[in-house]
Amino acid sequence: MSSSSSNKPGRRQFLQAGAASLAVGAGLLPSMPAHADDKILIGYWPIASGLPLYTALERGFFKEAGLNVEGVKFASAQQVAEAMIAGRTHGSANGTASAALGLAEITSPGLFKIICSNPSNHKLVLDQFVVPKDSPIKSIAELKGKRVASGPGIQNVTLAKIILEKNGIVDPKVIELPIGQHVPALAADQLDAVYTLEPTGTSGRLKGLTRVLENGVISKYVLGAADAPWFGGSASVTSAFLKEKPELAKKYIAAYAKAVDFVRKNPAEVRNHLDGFTSIDPSLVKEVPMAGFTLYNEFTASDIGYFQKFFDVFTERKIFSRAVPVKPLIYAG
Repeated sequence: MSSSSSNKPGRRQFLQAGAASLAVGAGLLPSMPAHADDKILIGYWPIASGLPLYTALERGFFKEAGLNVEGVKFASAQQVAEAMIAGRTHGSANGTASAALGLAEITSPGLFKIICSNPSNHKLVLDQFVVPKDSPIKSIAELKGKRVASGPGIQNVTLAKIILEKNGIVDPKVIELPIGQHVPALAADQLDAVYTLEPTGTSGRLKGLTRVLENGVISKYVLGAADAPWFGGSASVTSAFLKEKPELAKKYIAAYAKAVDFVRKNPAEVRNHLDGFTSIDPSLVKEVPMAGFTLYNEFTASDIGYFQKFFDVFTERKIFSRAVPVKPLIYAG
């Protein structure tokens, strides 16, 4: 994206950013008024870090709280955020790209509040570079001139390019590809590497098709420390939902927090909920690494600092037309 176009991040540009996957949501949502019958619609992108939503739905935490919650699957994080802008959903699940939410905040100031983020690094694995199993490539620096893809959306493409640049590759080219196609494209020799998110790496490895080149690449190359928390995805609720249905919103947030607690305490058990919400084979779910989760009332000053550093990268690259302060975006309770 050029700096001239990114300086005007209006609704048209935001829609275009998710154009490759917009049709999926268009088929799901036009007839779903956001406030009909107190149904709460939460958008999600089908990756492993959406586990708290999957768990709450599967284990009935929302129903126990007297809530009628429905997860709405989208093919990209931009599409999740655009549905929030359009008033068709009430929020996002963990795994929704934080930068996509940042762009939504620029487009519609005051749109949402973050209730939980999912930090990852080389220990809490989510982000990774993956290559074909028998590839001779042993480092990211060797990807110069190779065919490299990322998941769809400005956050994935931008981060992939930064990582390649940090490894000495000048003006890298990155192909956008739906995350479910990453392993098949590598196995078919259509790509040399992908920047992707779990469960892609685990799925490809266990099927004997791919191997992980490097995990935790955002913390290392973008934030500058392997242990730094990368708050790459966030669960949120819209400010309209908080204002118009305050009691329902509070119950939803409490039930979501209950699911986060359950995920933390029962990591082996909850992995089964990835089946049906992500593309991973049911027989492989026990191998997927777990992302971390930080609730709105658990952020430390250091956490906010790393989250802000991540957002500042998008300001520096002129993808954000203005700085987006993170602290005001966090739900205050």
